[in-house]
Amino acid sequence: MESKIEVISTVKLAHSPDLYKIVDSLNRNLKERNLMFGLALDSEDQEKAIFTIYRT
Repeated sequence: MESKIEVISTVKLAHSPDLYKIVDSLNRNLKERNLMFGLALDSEDQEKAIFTIYRT
């Protein structure tokens, strides 16, 4: 069985200390729908975050 993760959308936005709470809530509540959410700091601009939606 092969696991494939597909990127659905990526958005760059202003970093906020509470963004991880939104991502955590989305991951907890939508994993049954084969969706996964990620958040990372932009390596070029630490004031920006990159939010990504994946289909698993």
